Amino acid sequence: MGSLKKVIYTALVAFQAGIVVTGGAVRLTGSGLGCPTWPQCTPGSYTPVPHQAQGRLHSWIEFGNRLLTFVLIISIIAAVIGVIRWRREYREQKALLWLAGAQLLGVIAQIVLGGITVLTHLNPATVGAHFLLSIILLAASLSLRQRMLQTTRVQASPTSTVLIRVLLGLTTLVLTLGTVVTGSGPHAGDIQAHRYHLDPRTISWLHADTVIALIALTFALILLIKVSENESARSLLMRRATLFLFICLAQALIGYIQYFTGLPEALVAAHLLGADLVWLGIWNLTFTGKVLSKRI
Repeated sequence: MGSLKKVIYTALVAFQAGIVVTGGAVRLTGSGLGCPTWPQCTPGSYTPVPHQAQGRLHSWIEFGNRLLTFVLIISIIAAVIGVIRWRREYREQKALLWLAGAQLLGVIAQIVLGGITVLTHLNPATVGAHFLLSIILLAASLSLRQRMLQTTRVQASPTSTVLIRVLLGLTTLVLTLGTVVTGSGPHAGDIQAHRYHLDPRTISWLHADTVIALIALTFALILLIKVSENESARSLLMRRATLFLFICLAQALIGYIQYFTGLPEALVAAHLLGADLVWLGIWNLTFTGKVLSKRI
């Protein structure tokens, strides 16, 4: 039973993270309007058609991303059924039901927002909102997984709790600014897509400055944990915080390399995956230290 739970809820997290990366692949290949309408791919057909004006490759890349949404829906349904079936084994049944329900409502919202994104011809505001909603659902899926698998949690000290909350907020700012960088840069998803009227260089450096602040404060948290936490909490929090620091450093390195090499598609895709990992890292640290409400 434990192995089945691990497969179901790990798959849910993986698919929520994967939809971010495949969505990025659509944008990086210029396939954002490979299916120019929604919910159909082309007028009169839910699948790409031969000799489509957008090109066979672009249409199938966009259609493939839409298909992954259905795989994610299946994973969510399995997770919800699991919560209903196994909830009596847990004390915090309401929290589990709330997190499972959030997955269902979230994927419906994503489908609607995805349609709006297509119908507004990849407006950068809707593209960014699509990404940020995915990040929220990714956090909820990780919380659901950790609760269903009953992973170890500890009570962080008040000072560490405050700093972890600051790091969570700063990480949210980093990711949000990242969507603005994307909306100002060259990888729009389609040659005719609108862009923010912002200087890409300026917004990129603002994004980089927040990343530097995030790394510095994470290092400060590690020092704080070392001197202020009791023995039972110190080891686990140190592991989570150190892992988060290394993820941030790797993500920053990719970001700087892609900036100075002209934003090659492969590095941008790696940066998207890194965004998933950064968010999972800070959310796992937050969850482990019991920093947020009981529902989370």
